[in-house]
Amino acid sequence: METCMPARQNTAQTATGADPHLWLEDVAGEAPLEWVRGQNAVASGELEATPQFAALHARFKTILNSQDRIPYVSLHEGYYYNFWRDATHVRGIWRRTTPEQFVLADPAWQTMLDLDTLAAAEDENWVWAGADFLHRDTRCLLSLSRGGGDACVLREFDVATLAFVADGFRLPEAKTRSAWIDRDTLFVATDFGPGSMTSSGYPRIVKEWRRGTPLDQALTVFEGAPDDLAVGAAKDFTPGHEFQLIWRSMSFYANQLYLREGAGLVKVDKPDDATAYTVRDQLIIELRSEWTVNGAVYPQGALLATDFRRHMRGERDFAVLFAPTPTSSLDGVSATRSALLLNELDNVKNRIVELRHVDGAWQRRTVNAPAFGTLDASALDSIDSDQYFLSVTDFLTPTTLYLAEAGSDERLQLKALPAYFDAAPCRVQQFQATSRDGTAVPYFVVSGKDAAPGAERPALLYGYGGFEVSLKPFYSAVTGSAWLEQGGVYVLANIRGGGEFGPRWHQAALKEHRQRAFDDFIAVAEDLLARGLSTPRRLGIMGGSNGGLLVGAVMAQRPELFNAVVCQVPLLDMKRYHQLLAGASWMGEYGDPDDPAQWDYIARYSPYQNVHAGKRYPRVLFTTSTRDDRVHPGHARKMAALMQGQGHDVLYWENTEGGHAGAANNDQQAMMWALTYAFLLKQLG
Repeated sequence: METCMPARQNTAQTATGADPHLWLEDVAGEAPLEWVRGQNAVASGELEATPQFAALHARFKTILNSQDRIPYVSLHEGYYYNFWRDATHVRGIWRRTTPEQFVLADPAWQTMLDLDTLAAAEDENWVWAGADFLHRDTRCLLSLSRGGGDACVLREFDVATLAFVADGFRLPEAKTRSAWIDRDTLFVATDFGPGSMTSSGYPRIVKEWRRGTPLDQALTVFEGAPDDLAVGAAKDFTPGHEFQLIWRSMSFYANQLYLREGAGLVKVDKPDDATAYTVRDQLIIELRSEWTVNGAVYPQGALLATDFRRHMRGERDFAVLFAPTPTSSLDGVSATRSALLLNELDNVKNRIVELRHVDGAWQRRTVNAPAFGTLDASALDSIDSDQYFLSVTDFLTPTTLYLAEAGSDERLQLKALPAYFDAAPCRVQQFQATSRDGTAVPYFVVSGKDAAPGAERPALLYGYGGFEVSLKPFYSAVTGSAWLEQGGVYVLANIRGGGEFGPRWHQAALKEHRQRAFDDFIAVAEDLLARGLSTPRRLGIMGGSNGGLLVGAVMAQRPELFNAVVCQVPLLDMKRYHQLLAGASWMGEYGDPDDPAQWDYIARYSPYQNVHAGKRYPRVLFTTSTRDDRVHPGHARKMAALMQGQGHDVLYWENTEGGHAGAANNDQQAMMWALTYAFLLKQLG
């Protein structure tokens, strides 16, 4: 096999500046796929032969296909809809039941669409990507992905007939954004042909498409710029407030909002880095930076509300619904028929606050919910119902799903996970590490109660640190059974770049400050070692996507701290990331490597440019997916090839389906996680 491959190189660039592993960026090319098959055979051959693999794989398949999992649902016209995969339905079924049936231990489900049957009939590897209903109607738009990528086929479906609509709305595979206007009209942003997509690979044109007319005759509503991130549109179906809104994202952190009035668009006044949306008659604005209006200063991370129509007339009178503190941030907002549910995060612990707009003033009430772990509140129907789902979980407590109602603290337990592992011997602790610049960085440790300092337990440190994503306590049957029950210590780091303390925490690690996220992660590793919770020989790190960049950079900078690295669907070649798939959309996070001044700071941490022959690194398992059309699999491919060429002992495994999630069904997930934990147990056990 190797005789047909280009010669191995031990640097990311040749003397002429060319990347010798560039050929691996050809996702579906025969030579790269032959290389992938060879790498998969080596990784699978070694890890499947470990003593732990068979038991892990069998247990994960049982867990992931368990009938005891919570079937998360959405409400539409009196039915709860759910998409479900198990051992019988590998690709899955879309089904529904009534609220009365759902509370039963074994609800009666009606199948709407069997994806295994559809895939077999059409000879397609369909992966479910969601359903978008028309308000108070039986019609919906189904999104189906080939192999799990972000690009989807769009088809109109009628739940009254359990069939796709003949001559209904249908769009070919693309990164489409669509929304209903009425039964015969859609907003559509898709690939309309050359010049219609942004440099990030997303639509830049919104059109109004009427039923029965060719797509190329659809009315253009808005055009963004070629170097924008994306555009889209939506309609609010709240009676009396049927606003049509167009949004333009210039980057991940800059956007504009327009109100469509007749044939024209009126820009909504707000900071470009703020998120805005309507809830009934109110305009809600989430601030990512401080905003001064008519002498009033509204803080970064605040949530504001004002009358939308008065705002469009030029009035500026905001109510502050949430103001952050040094330890608190806004974790989410959900609207019921008459209330706003704010999910606040304080020192990485949630609380739910209910707000009602009564006689022109906002009334606040803290919901009496469990005061531990992670809470999530999600409205069933923001137009017609005050009910919401409340999910409660933490590292050691199986997730429980409740039905609650705005205005009351009473709730009905609907579903709960069984205990997939024995949590009784375990405990959760929260510590703080001190980063290089003196910043206190919190982290969670899940370990056995008898894990005394100096016990030298195997420990797994997980992090992300980007895009304002908050890492919160969660119940994982996979982690619990594969790691905690084996005596392992699990560590979750809340480093800068994330959203645990709001926009300021995220922005502290943007662009030229990216090293702070890596410093925070290193500080957590050093702190848990100093506490005697593990040793470098028994400490591993894991991260995916941006977290893959994190562990890749930290591995290159401080290899002596670790003995295993799991690097999943990662970004690694930061010289070319903006030229690969959706990479251009992330320049607001990392910077532009084509700008010499920005490349100067990116080059200092880009993993692909910072690993070297003759230096010892912990052993690495790279995992990715051929069908990942968000983060290019070339990142992981090239890094593995580079490090192998330098003489480093790394493993590489690529799933041929799965998209950015890495796996397209439960069986693929079971295989991916069994290989991962077999690797960790072998390296750190």
